[in-house]
Amino acid sequence: MNNKSSHLRKYLEPAQGCVCFTIRKSARAITQLYEEALRPTGLRATQFTLLVATRVMGTVTISNLAKGLVMDRTTLTRNMKPLEKKGFIRILPGREDRREREVTLTLAGQKILSAALPLWKTVQQSVVESLGQNRVTRLMKDLSVTIQLAEAE
Repeated sequence: MNNKSSHLRKYLEPAQGCVCFTIRKSARAITQLYEEALRPTGLRATQFTLLVATRVMGTVTISNLAKGLVMDRTTLTRNMKPLEKKGFIRILPGREDRREREVTLTLAGQKILSAALPLWKTVQQSVVESLGQNRVTRLMKDLSVTIQLAEAE
């Protein structure tokens, strides 16, 4: 073994058992699958998620949307800018508190979501079939517990 590979292994070894590293690595891998499926719509996986969450939550404040998605407000705001620019969402001052910002899905957002949903369903079904429903169910439960643990910290 040469000095370079020994040096590399020294630094990669802690990552092998690192929960954060492994979850982020798997998230990147699965994100690539979903983004490839969504490519015809021009949406990224994160954008699809934001549109779905906005559709489900209705008109929602950025703070509540960020909380629901377990995202930092600044990151959420940055990720919403392209969606607003394309006219998929509208961000306006809050009705009750003008300092707040409220997000609403537009008609164009509903249309792109309708176009993306069948593509999402196809890749979702493929992933579930590949992993098996029991494994997916366990994985979803385990990840939910992981999220709760992180939020409690």
